[in-house]
Amino acid sequence: MHDSRPTTNPSLAPREETVHANDVDLAVQAFGNPSTPAILLISGAEASMDWWDDDFTARLAASGRYVIRYDTRDTGRSTTFPVGAPTYTQDDLLADAVGVLDAYGLAAAHIVGISMGGGLAQRLGLEHPERVLSLTLMSTSPGGPGGPDNPDLPPMSEALAKMFAEPATAPDWSDRDAVIAYFLAAEHAFSGTIPVDEDRVRRTAGRAFDRSPVPAAASNHWMIEGGEPIRTRLGEITAPTLVLHGTEDPLFPYGHAEALAREIPGASLIPLPGMGHQMPPCQVWDTVIQAIVGHTEPGVR
Repeated sequence: MHDSRPTTNPSLAPREETVHANDVDLAVQAFGNPSTPAILLISGAEASMDWWDDDFTARLAASGRYVIRYDTRDTGRSTTFPVGAPTYTQDDLLADAVGVLDAYGLAAAHIVGISMGGGLAQRLGLEHPERVLSLTLMSTSPGGPGGPDNPDLPPMSEALAKMFAEPATAPDWSDRDAVIAYFLAAEHAFSGTIPVDEDRVRRTAGRAFDRSPVPAAASNHWMIEGGEPIRTRLGEITAPTLVLHGTEDPLFPYGHAEALAREIPGASLIPLPGMGHQMPPCQVWDTVIQAIVGHTEPGVR
């Protein structure tokens, strides 16, 4: 465990700090006033905390929330593992999220997870319900891509299925421009009908590259063990749950969001028109921020 709590910073321009938990170092930033309701943001696969856009995070904090984001293992300035040979599991990523809460002295927080982070958020709600004030699940699924194991969930788009079946050559991870191009191509592949803000994606990918001593390590996320399926246990989740999902998600079509909202007791669902499988583009920020703030309002249960 971290032997001293990180310095809380009530301003909206926090410095980066390091939390030591579960034998790894995790880079963390906290936005806003620590006396307001706390929100922990959990990123998706291959995504450092940079992908929680600065302006989005600052607006969420300015709405009266204490917002914490962090680099998951193998991203940003957090501990990295040998490329192609990660020695941790989804359970370790789960423990890291709890470790961040511990380091900030938070008995519980509102959890906002996207994609893989949304899967981790579901597991937090099941395995550590006492640490979860509410769940917001974005661009995620109750069981992963539709297929033989989940025949009731719609499959990914044909274009995306072809991309996975015939993957492009990995970039030269030492070449900043090549890595930025890789993330930009992925943004286009996973986006919906909202136009991709290429300048914003390039800036974010470039900063993520600059903050990552081993940029290739992020690809380890695709190789870690996912743990036991939890779909049959979703009815056990007691935290108030909000599902936010793009109507044009090519990886987890909207039926995945409907299944989550149906299978988690009392969950509510808000569609994000035109959004794909991606961090929320600025065109939907008003809807997303208003929804999260309303869902995390003290006393609203």
